[in-house]
Amino acid sequence: MQAQDKPMQFTMRPLLAALAFAPCAHAADPDTLPVILIQAERLQSTVRINDDTLVGMRTRTSDTAKLLNELPGISLYGAGGVSSLPAIHGMADDRVNVKVNGMNLISACANHMNSPLSYIDPANVGSIEIFAGISPVSAGGDSLGGTIQVDSVRPKFAGKGMDTLLEGRVGVFYRSNDKAQGINLTATAAGENVSMRYTGSTVSAKNYTAGADFKPAGVSTGTLGNVFVAGNEVASSQYKSVNHALDFAMRHENHLIELGLGLQNIPYQGFPNQYMDMLRNDSRQINLGYQGQFDWGSLQARLYNEHTQHYMNFLEAKQTSLAGMPMNTDGKNTGFLLKGDTMLSARDTLSLGAEYQRYRLNDWWNPTSTAANGMMSPNTFWNINDGQRDRLGFFAEWDARWNPHWVSQLGLRSDNVTMNAGQVQGYNAGNVTAGMMGMTTNYLADSTAFNATNRRHTDNNIDLTALTRFNPDEERTFEFGFAQKTRSPNLYERYAWSSSTMGMSMNNWFGDGNGYVGNINLKPEVARTISGSASWHDGNGFEAKVTPYYTHVQNYIDAARCGSAGVACAAANPNPNGFVYLQFVNQSARLYGADASIRMPLAHSADYGSLSFRGVLSYVNGKNLSTGDNLYHIMPLNTRLALEQHSGNWSNTLEALLVAAKTNVQAVRNELRTGGYGLVNLRSSYDWKQFRFDVGVENLFDKFYFDPLGGSYLGQKPVAYGTAVPGMGRSVNVGMTVKF
Repeated sequence: MQAQDKPMQFTMRPLLAALAFAPCAHAADPDTLPVILIQAERLQSTVRINDDTLVGMRTRTSDTAKLLNELPGISLYGAGGVSSLPAIHGMADDRVNVKVNGMNLISACANHMNSPLSYIDPANVGSIEIFAGISPVSAGGDSLGGTIQVDSVRPKFAGKGMDTLLEGRVGVFYRSNDKAQGINLTATAAGENVSMRYTGSTVSAKNYTAGADFKPAGVSTGTLGNVFVAGNEVASSQYKSVNHALDFAMRHENHLIELGLGLQNIPYQGFPNQYMDMLRNDSRQINLGYQGQFDWGSLQARLYNEHTQHYMNFLEAKQTSLAGMPMNTDGKNTGFLLKGDTMLSARDTLSLGAEYQRYRLNDWWNPTSTAANGMMSPNTFWNINDGQRDRLGFFAEWDARWNPHWVSQLGLRSDNVTMNAGQVQGYNAGNVTAGMMGMTTNYLADSTAFNATNRRHTDNNIDLTALTRFNPDEERTFEFGFAQKTRSPNLYERYAWSSSTMGMSMNNWFGDGNGYVGNINLKPEVARTISGSASWHDGNGFEAKVTPYYTHVQNYIDAARCGSAGVACAAANPNPNGFVYLQFVNQSARLYGADASIRMPLAHSADYGSLSFRGVLSYVNGKNLSTGDNLYHIMPLNTRLALEQHSGNWSNTLEALLVAAKTNVQAVRNELRTGGYGLVNLRSSYDWKQFRFDVGVENLFDKFYFDPLGGSYLGQKPVAYGTAVPGMGRSVNVGMTVKF
C-alpha cells in the first residue's frame, strides 16, 4: 500500500525502499531525508502517523500516548493527564519498547508517573511508527509486546541556491471539560546545509469531570478538609506541563549530524489512580545522532543522555497533613547505538548493530519529623539505593527478496543485562504499628534480609525473529512470523524490598491501589509469538486487514498474594474484597487475539466532496497458565467506527467508540469490573492558506462510563476500594494553528 495523507492507516514501505545510493537531497520538503540510507523493509506491517494527522489530534490531547488511541491493538493504562502507558496486545509499560527520537527512556518513579512518552509533547511529534507484536531485532531488545518509535519533525534545509529558510508554526487550544489551555510554537531557521529548530509548549488543566454524578465508594461528595470536590469531578486529575526542545542539524554530501537538546518541567500532575501525585518532574536531554552513506552501505550512530529529577507528594484532595509524604527519585540514563546496513547482493541486505544503555536510579523518602521511632522518622527511607541496570546488546538482521512475490527477514539479538543495588534502610530501626492509613511497618527485618543478599544479577537474553511476506498480486498481501523476545525485570520488580504495608503501598505502577514488594530472584520473561496477517487493497482507497496472534510467555512476571504458598510478607490480606498486598513472581502466561481494520470510500460528488468509512476492531485474551487466573488490565473487545467527509478545505468526522463490558478480571489483584459503553465524537477542521481551525465535541452525549484500564479511584481521601476511575464527560475542544 502506498502511504497517503490519511489518518491512522496501515502502510507498507516497498522492500529495500532506499536501496539505491543517492546524492544528498537538496529540497526543503520536510518528508525528504537529507541523506538516503540503505534500509530494509520491516516485514511485520507497521502503523505510521504523519504530521498532517497529528495537527488535529493536538487539539484534543496533551498526552502523546493518546495519539495512539485509534490504532488497532493499542490500549492505554490510565495515569496522569500527560502520562498514559501504552499497551500492545495486552502487554504494557516496560514490556513495550518505546523510543523517543532514538532514545530508550525509562520511568524514574516507583509509580511510573514519568512514562517514556510523557517526555515529548504532542506539539513536537512529527511521526509515529508502531511494530505491533513482532518487531525487528534492530528496533530494540529487552521487551515483549512490540516497539513504538516516536520522532520529532525531520530537519528542514533551504533549497540549493536559496536564501535562508525561515518558517514556523504556532498553535493554541482550549478544552472545556477540564479547562485545559495551551500554546505551542515551532520555529525553523535553515541554510542549505545547516538547520536549527525550536519547539516549545505549555499546557495546564484543572480536574476533569465525569459524564454524570460521580460518587466514589466510601466517600461523601462535598468538603474534604479544605477541598471541595464537586459531584462529578474526578479529583487529582489536574496537571501542568512545560517543554522546550532545540534541534540542530548539519549535512555535508551524504552525511547528516543532528543534536537535540530537551528540557521538561512538570510542576504538578495529579493521578486519580495512585496514592501519590507528581509535584515536580524535571528532565534534561542531550541527543546526538549521525547518518551517513558510504560505498559499502550506510551507517547510523546515536549517543544520548537523559537526567530526571522527580518528586512526589499529595495534591490537595489527598492531603491529610502539611508534611504529607515526600518521595524523591533521581534517574540517569545514558545510551549508545551503532548500526550498519549493507547490500550483499541485489537480493540480500545485512544489518549489524550494537546498543548499550547505562541506567542509575536513586529513590528515597525523606523523614517528616525527628521523632525517634515514628511512622516516617527519624531516618531517610531508601527504596532503591544506587540502583544499576546496564544493558549491552548485539544484533544481526538479514533481509532477502527471493522474487517479486516473496520476501523474508531473519534476526538474531543478544542482550546482556547486569543489575545491582546498594544497601537500604527504613524510616526507623524498630517494628512499629502506626495510625497513618492503618499501615504497619517492619523495616529492620526486611532491610537486614535484603542487605545480606547478593544483589548483583546478570541475564543473558536471546531474541529471534523470522518473518515472511507473500504478495501474489498488487491487491493482496499475506504475512507470517515468529519471534522470541526476552525482557529482564526492572529495578523495582527486583529490588523493592519493604514488605510492610507502608512500603508496599508506595510501589505500584498498576493503578490498582494494591501494594507490591520485589523479588530479587526473578528470572527474565521469555515470550514466543506467532502472528499472521492478511490485507486487501486496491487503487481506489479500499484497504482491509486482519492480524491474529498468539503469545506464550515463560517466566511471566505476575503477582502472588502475601501469605500464599512461598510468599511471606509482613503485610496481611485481611479483606478478600479490598486492596491486597502482593509479591512479584515468575509464572507462565498466554495471550491471543486479533486486530482488524478497514477503510473504504463510500461516495464522491462535486458538491459534497468525498465520504469514506474507517473502522478498527481489537480483541485480546490473557490467561495466567500457572494459576488459571486472568491477566491484569486486559482491554475488552472494542471497536472504533467513523465516517469521514472531505470537501475542499473542510474535513468532518463522526466517530463512535464501542467497548464491551470488562468481566475477565484478575482475581489475585481484586481487579474491578467495568460495564460496556459507547461514545460518540464529532470533529471538524478547516484549512485556509496559512491557517487551520479545529473544533470537536468528545463524548457528545455526556455518557458516564468507567475506563476499563483506568484502575481504582484513589483521587481523594478517604480512600476506599470498589470504584474504578471514570472516563471524561463531554468536552468541547477548539484549536487554531497558524503557519508563518
